[in-house]
Amino acid sequence: MESLGRHIIVEFYECDPEKINNVSFIEQSMLKAAKLAGATIINSTFHHFSPFGVSGIIVIEESHFAIHTWPEYQFASIDLFTCGELVDPWTAFDYLQKEFSAHHSSSIELQRGQPHFLNRIPVKKPNVRDHASNKQNRITSNRSIWFTERDNNIALSLRHKGNILYQKQSKYQKVEIIDTYAYGKTLILDGMIMTTEKDEYVYHEMITHVPVFSHNNPKKILIVGGGDGGAARELLKHQSINHIDVVEIDAIVIEASKEFLPNISKSFSNKKVHAIIEDGLQFVKNCPQNSYDIIIVDSTDPVGPAEGLFTKEFYEDVYQCLKSDGIMVTQSESPRFNEQVFKEIQKCYQEIFGKNNVHPYLAYIPTYPSGMWSFSFCAKQNIHPIDNFHKKEAEALLKKHKLNYYTPSIHKSAFILPGFVQELLSN
Repeated sequence: MESLGRHIIVEFYECDPEKINNVSFIEQSMLKAAKLAGATIINSTFHHFSPFGVSGIIVIEESHFAIHTWPEYQFASIDLFTCGELVDPWTAFDYLQKEFSAHHSSSIELQRGQPHFLNRIPVKKPNVRDHASNKQNRITSNRSIWFTERDNNIALSLRHKGNILYQKQSKYQKVEIIDTYAYGKTLILDGMIMTTEKDEYVYHEMITHVPVFSHNNPKKILIVGGGDGGAARELLKHQSINHIDVVEIDAIVIEASKEFLPNISKSFSNKKVHAIIEDGLQFVKNCPQNSYDIIIVDSTDPVGPAEGLFTKEFYEDVYQCLKSDGIMVTQSESPRFNEQVFKEIQKCYQEIFGKNNVHPYLAYIPTYPSGMWSFSFCAKQNIHPIDNFHKKEAEALLKKHKLNYYTPSIHKSAFILPGFVQELLSN
């Protein structure tokens, strides 16, 4: 025996960036490399970090294989540590270099625990039952694969089942769907969680029922964004509404949602719902005046294709599209996570609709940064979401349809803002 263990430190250069940013592909490649090398796998944990990078480790009976990738640099760093003579780490090296399409590499092998530096002491083995010593009973393989959404100061990790159900790069963004253990199937756009099967109802119920139950007779609705179909699904529960336009810039979002989020996207099969693949900015700019009773701006965060949906020019166009008694409701970011955007957007709404006609309200969505999320109710006339609340109609709808978050009491209490939010608005 030359040493207790062999430790190969590997650097792969000019790898395929798509491959080394795909957590499922990396996990499967690392597991196969371990098997080809003759290792006995115990468990594995892999994390994808938004927007770039994967970290993972496989614990083997003979030690471990570990990896971290930098897709933006086409670089992967790998540790292959094995004990004993039965596992060949160089077999894993050759396989991974090919799998990651690395143009070149550097590596060094270290001998860990060289015998002439060691002094073995007698160790008494514990008594075990015969069946417990059987390798088949001792070794179980468990997978643990994680998606992590993060920025410089905050992160959220969700464990998922490994395979990426849907992944396409559209003209505008990267669209993915994964199946998580805690929140079910999850729609991710450019590394940001948009909606999950487990908590989507909070967002979709609060962005729709609040304005509808504050309007006297809403019939024609515009949704800017909303490609998952959840907002339209909630609007269809109101009998007075007979026309819903969903203006989504990215057809891939609708495609993915229809295929993997049927309970959220089922509204697209209703004849009242009209999906329009177009930039929402241009749509409202060209929209005739006094067209809609309610406009819902169901946008992503102010980056990428949604960046223009957070400008004063856009909201001025929305104002013109509304009828004289029209209402606009938007998602307006988290007052805790994105304070500056929250404050600026409230000021923008007040300049267009008037200070007394803008009313922010809150809901709690576990998979959004900080959990606290805001919406903004903006009316062309003096329509107040509490003073003009049609409570009896809301109670009647709840008897007919099961809602999971919205209630008449929630409708009112959502507008009661914590002290720190009131302070943000006053400043």
